[in-house]
Amino acid sequence: MKMPRQPVSSGSPLEPEIGFSRAVRVGPYLAVAGTAPIGPDGRALHPGNVYEQTKACFSIAKKAIEDAGGCLENAIRTRVMLVDIEQWRDAAKAHGEVFGPVRPACTFVGVRRFIDPEWLVEIEVDCFADSPE
Repeated sequence: MKMPRQPVSSGSPLEPEIGFSRAVRVGPYLAVAGTAPIGPDGRALHPGNVYEQTKACFSIAKKAIEDAGGCLENAIRTRVMLVDIEQWRDAAKAHGEVFGPVRPACTFVGVRRFIDPEWLVEIEVDCFADSPE
């Protein structure tokens, strides 16, 4: 049985070029794609600051989740990817501010680099919507 899909766009010019959505909802399940600290002008936000970039990533992901009918309180898994794993505590601080009471399953991963060298972090979030459509 094919379930209805609800793609969510952030308006990024990379979405149609690459062929992806910021998030996708299938039934009550929501998956947010790798989310970088990209501002409305397409440039990296807060260059050099892992903590602020992580907060920006979560803000972008939160909007996508809410646009699909979900909320951060229903997060079940997060992934935090860093180009410098030694800065994990800065990203963890931002993660804790968002998810402290929720405590989803979480993984921190060190990566070699991202598409834009000014991006220090990308995040992914999986969650459930408040109710199935």
